[in-house]
Amino acid sequence: MVEIGRVGVKVGNELHFHCTATIAKLKANDREFAMPQAAAPIAESALAPDHIEATLNYIVDDGSKVFTVVAGPGGTDTRSGGTADPRRVTIHNGRPHAENFVLERHGFRFVRHDTKVEDFYDEAQIRRVYYPEMEALIKSESGAKRVVVFDHTLRTADDEMRESKRTREVVRRVHNDYTEWSAPQRVRDILPDEAEELLQRRFAIIQVWRPINHPVETYPLAMADAQTLSPQDLIVSERRAPGRVGQTFAIKYNPEHKWYWFPHMRREEAYVFKVFDSMKDGRARWTAHTAFEDPTTSLHARPRESIEIRTMAFF
Repeated sequence: MVEIGRVGVKVGNELHFHCTATIAKLKANDREFAMPQAAAPIAESALAPDHIEATLNYIVDDGSKVFTVVAGPGGTDTRSGGTADPRRVTIHNGRPHAENFVLERHGFRFVRHDTKVEDFYDEAQIRRVYYPEMEALIKSESGAKRVVVFDHTLRTADDEMRESKRTREVVRRVHNDYTEWSAPQRVRDILPDEAEELLQRRFAIIQVWRPINHPVETYPLAMADAQTLSPQDLIVSERRAPGRVGQTFAIKYNPEHKWYWFPHMRREEAYVFKVFDSMKDGRARWTAHTAFEDPTTSLHARPRESIEIRTMAFF
């Protein structure tokens, strides 16, 4: 059960403190932010353990430049810089608490959301059907007045499938997709004629992630409670793609991080999560996340197939 106190947020038996003014402001906005679309706990919560121990891949900030060279479709990215820092952590089953997660506080929501997309490997269908669905979902979840979908990525944990369908690999390193510089720069890249006016008011980059075929059986996506992420945990990582250089955040280990996963996510379930928010009033601004090797995965599990969508939300 997630309970809100006067000076802190209590998740289970752990209390994460915030200033009273910030909590009061978030409490006042609960009606706006806590939309009634949370995925209800289903049979998977009874089958899966309350928590698991798994290894997440952080990095140590050793002063070296951290960067990723982005591969072409079907390839694998090359990551350099920093020192790998795998850590054994506890990851909590979020299903029993699904309705309690709040986008502005925890950085993510877990929602039940059906889609009319029949084939996620049909690029035209994604743009024609899925993009409008995601605009509507994010408006509903965030309260944004305008949402612009600007990118999507298909991923799989199977090398042969990745190469044949020209999709991307799962990301097995703790990260956040945008930085203080790269988020507003993306607005300038995508909406150059409107950017300077749009950047005068609040905007966020909000993503949606879901399985696209069968339930997730390998490399599920874990989310860190944004309240447990410190600015000192963020390490700028340059992202070098053909024709463009961007930035993401790599993450260094902090024992305060509290991790959640939702076992066996289905096609009709999704994460909605923030990877940037221009507001600095105590609300969630970043959401550390990563694919991880689930120790409960069976020997004959089917490889994960998923889609993530990236949007700009203007308020």
